[in-house]
Amino acid sequence: MSLTGLLHKIKPVVQKNAVKLGEGWPKFTLFLSVSDGKTRAQVVHCSGEEFEETWQQLVENAADIVRNKDIYSKFLRIDWVANVRTTHLGQLKNWLKDVKRNYFRYGLALDTEFKTAFLEQELNSNAMLYGGNAHVHAVVNRKNFELYAKKRFLDFNFEFKNNAAIYMLDTEGAFCSTEEPSQLLYAKGRDAGRRVIEKMTKQDVFGLIERSGNYLATQVQDTGRFYYGWHPCFDRYIDTYNTLRHASTTYSMVEAWEITKNPELEKAILRSINYIVNSLVRRVTLKEQESTIAFLVEHTGKEVKLGANAVCILALSKYSEVTGTQEYLELLEQLALGIEYMQNKKTGKFVHVLNYPDLTIKDQFRIIYYDGEAAFGLIRLYGLTKDERWLALVERAFDYFISAEHWKAHDHWLSYCVNELTLYRDDERYYRFGLQNVMGYLDFIANRITTFPTLLELMMAAERMITRLQSSIEHKHLLHNIDLDVFYSALEKRAHYLLNGHFWPEYAMYFSHPDKFLGSFFIRHHSFRVRIDDVEHYLSGFVGYYKYINK
Repeated sequence: MSLTGLLHKIKPVVQKNAVKLGEGWPKFTLFLSVSDGKTRAQVVHCSGEEFEETWQQLVENAADIVRNKDIYSKFLRIDWVANVRTTHLGQLKNWLKDVKRNYFRYGLALDTEFKTAFLEQELNSNAMLYGGNAHVHAVVNRKNFELYAKKRFLDFNFEFKNNAAIYMLDTEGAFCSTEEPSQLLYAKGRDAGRRVIEKMTKQDVFGLIERSGNYLATQVQDTGRFYYGWHPCFDRYIDTYNTLRHASTTYSMVEAWEITKNPELEKAILRSINYIVNSLVRRVTLKEQESTIAFLVEHTGKEVKLGANAVCILALSKYSEVTGTQEYLELLEQLALGIEYMQNKKTGKFVHVLNYPDLTIKDQFRIIYYDGEAAFGLIRLYGLTKDERWLALVERAFDYFISAEHWKAHDHWLSYCVNELTLYRDDERYYRFGLQNVMGYLDFIANRITTFPTLLELMMAAERMITRLQSSIEHKHLLHNIDLDVFYSALEKRAHYLLNGHFWPEYAMYFSHPDKFLGSFFIRHHSFRVRIDDVEHYLSGFVGYYKYINK
């Protein structure tokens, strides 16, 4: 579709909603952002006293850009200024100290006529207010600011003095594309700049699962190894690897494929599994026990993580469950024996990291996630094979988890595990542990400023256990300890808040190579980082939410 066609599509929405400012400011200021989906959006803006004259000037400016830069128009976004706050650079710098990095949600103008002005999306996608990992808050990055500003405005000349006037802009907007109709975007606030979805439907959630699952499929190379991750602001590849995250991401892909049945996703899953089985797993023969155990070894080849074996079991057992294949049963047993090797037979406590290949202890404890992953992997394998050995290991582990009050960690893996453990052991201790794992944490879940996708995973697993408790004559009394209205309110709020971490086209178009990240999920405070495990946790959370609303 031509730019003219997209403008014709979006104009009625813009005209109906555009805000007219009061005295002292241009009455209408419109920003137009256009992208071909492959390159960073080109942005132009203009101001005027009447909507129609401003619109016509914007159309002319946009046509010049498309013509001069030979841009095919796929994504179109129009924003307008709805309110203005006057300040100065020194005050802005002070305010930014209280703003989490990349969470500044205003546009900025550098003059009263808004001749030099930027959308919030321009500021954040070009790291103009990002000071690096050393700064947890936003900062004015003069180098990045000038670099982008001089591309937008050939005559850009701003003195970065503390007394220089700055105008903070509240903006509202609308978006359309060659594939989607015009739709309003949220105004200021944490949802600002993405499409309005007041209540997710089954189709909405399916779309999230399908797009993010397909994204992960594109990240699996022919070898089966993933492209590990990207920093979209800089189009920079994250040149490291983690075999645990390789396996756990594969597990989430199988979860998605169970719902979408996308054949390309299945092909990617098989490439990934083959890489795990043939390149990452190492078998060890224990002569004193005359048995063979297996470990998913870290890519360095020097250590074994408890959690790595666990998520490998999750991926292979889930694929076996969905397809009915028995191809991986022997390896699954060997991986489970590897976890048994790392468990204290008396206390149930796990060792977290071993040196490889001598299997000496490297770290007794590294991160709480490993405990929950290990127990969850084993309980899933028990669900597949009904081999009592694995259930016994899980119960032994939970004796330790309960005595160590692991519920205080509010870990999503423990939530997954205790939910499934209660399917097989109707023990009040386990139900109580599962409830304690979320109680006292609901306000954090509802209101945490970062998207924190594992919080939705925590809630979805807990919800399944709570649903069963509601039907339990013997254990229903435990629910008196939790306010279910608050629980379900927090669940819904967190699920909808995670939409702010999805790379919608109205977000992605402002980054270099939008098509590389479109449909994925990001972590805003890490410069919109997209890493396979980031996408994995969003994806698994929405898989749980899909089953919940489908139920």
